[in-house]
Amino acid sequence: MKNYNSKRDIPGEYFPMPKAIFRLELDAGEIAVLAFLMYCEDRQTYQCHPSYSTIGEAVGMSNNTVRKYVLSLEKKGFIYTEPTTVKTRDGRVHNGNLLYTLRPLGPIEEAYFEKKMREAQAQVNFKNALKKYEKKGGKLNEAINV
Repeated sequence: MKNYNSKRDIPGEYFPMPKAIFRLELDAGEIAVLAFLMYCEDRQTYQCHPSYSTIGEAVGMSNNTVRKYVLSLEKKGFIYTEPTTVKTRDGRVHNGNLLYTLRPLGPIEEAYFEKKMREAQAQVNFKNALKKYEKKGGKLNEAINV
């Protein structure tokens, strides 16, 4: 009988994937791009510089779709990007790939849950205000039309 688990424990065949990314309302495309960047990152500097094409080939997306998710991850604070340049042999300078810096998830997760708590408190405050309004004889339709 063949042992299928033997390959699973080969050192270097895995990279760390924090559980937190599944609690932060990222969609599948964002998770795929972030996972690939985590796969590529230097564990000392937390940086990598794959091209949109390289990311797209790895996760099955077009360059434009990868760009969309990179911008979304940057907006949400998961990554920071910097443009780079490449000098050709004849001395010309061209744009290079983006340099991605992956940010620690702790502060992102903390900010996310603080935001959720504020939203929940705002919803409770709204419900309490609505109950108070209705006790005074107001109707929901009147409150909405005002």
